[in-house]
Order: sequence, then C-alpha cells, then structure tokens
Amino acid sequence: METQELHRAGLMEAKAVGSTLKLHPICSCEMRQRNRSQTKEMKDKKRLDIEFKSMLIRFFKNFLEKIDKTSEDMKRDQLELIRNQQEMIRDQQEMIRDQQEIQNTLSEIKNIIQSPKNRMEDRKNQVKDLEHKEPEDTSPQKLEGKRIQKIEDNVRNLWDNFKRTNIRIMGVPEDEREQDIENILKEIVTENFPHLVKELDLKVQEAPRPVWLNG
Repeated sequence: METQELHRAGLMEAKAVGSTLKLHPICSCEMRQRNRSQTKEMKDKKRLDIEFKSMLIRFFKNFLEKIDKTSEDMKRDQLELIRNQQEMIRDQQEMIRDQQEIQNTLSEIKNIIQSPKNRMEDRKNQVKDLEHKEPEDTSPQKLEGKRIQKIEDNVRNLWDNFKRTNIRIMGVPEDEREQDIENILKEIVTENFPHLVKELDLKVQEAPRPVWLNG
C-alpha cells in the first residue's frame, strides 16, 4: 500500500512539473506580443508627433510668407500713393506757373493795346507844354534847325507808331463778322481763359494795317 501511494504521489508530482513546463512557453509569447504592441504604439506616437510638427512648420511658414507678401504689397501701394501725390503736386505747380504766365501775357497784351492811347495823351501833353513855353530865338537859322528837328521827330514818331501799333489778330478774316475787334478778343479770351476775364478789363484800340498786307 505504501508503495502504491508513493507511486501515485510521484505521478502527481510529475504531472505538476509537466504542467508548469507547459505554462512557461505561453507566458513568453504573451510578453513578446505585448512588447511588439508597445513598440508599435511608440512608433505610431512618434510618427504622429512628426506629422504634427511638420504641419505646424508648414502652417507657420505659409503664414509668414503671407505676412511678408502683404507687407510688400502695402509698401508698394504706399510708394505708388506717394508717387501719385508728388505727380499731383508737380501738376498743380505747373498749372499755377502756366496760369501766371497766361496772366502776365494778357497783362502785356493789355498794356500793348492801351499804350497807343497813352502815347497819344503824352503827345497832347507835350503840345500843351510847348504852347505854354515862352517864345525862343526866331532867327532863320534857328527856325530852320527847329523845322528839320521837327521833321526828324515826326518821322521817328511815325516809324515808332508804325512798329508798335502794328497789331492784328491772325486767323480772323476781315468783313466776315459784324463784331468789332474788342468783342472778338474778348470772345477768344473767354473761351480759353474764363477765370481771367473778370481780372482784366480789355480795351482794343484800332491798329494800322501792315504794309505787306496793303500790296
């Protein structure tokens, strides 16, 4: 009996040892699988981190590029605006100079037109002065000298008047309008320089016809 019990105890111990030996390979496979899972998770996490960082880098790069482009566009627009303002200032200055030149020219024309009348008044005053002067030497030699001098003065005055009052408006046919020269000149000035009409009081005096047109 004792021998049988010992044999049974040995068999049971052997079974227990065998079952233990069978369990060890199963635990090793689970560990390897668990390690592989952890490794994969780490790789996936690392890959996601890399992708996220790459996405952030691309985003900020595009953002900075847009900011740079916007800044360049703003600078270009500002420079263009400054150039336009400078051109406007130059145009205004040129317009002011042109208006001043036109006003000066019209003033000169006005003086030229009115100068024959002034010269006529001067000659009248000279005649009056001569009338009020006391009698001078009336010797024949003195009278002959005065006569020659008077002829020379008359010729000189006639030539001066001929040169200075030889004024005509080019492009205006004679005897084709009922308006006089003053109205024609005012019409030309009104059409071309309306803002200066009120500043100038134009008066036209009749001028002799040029010799080369009398032929």
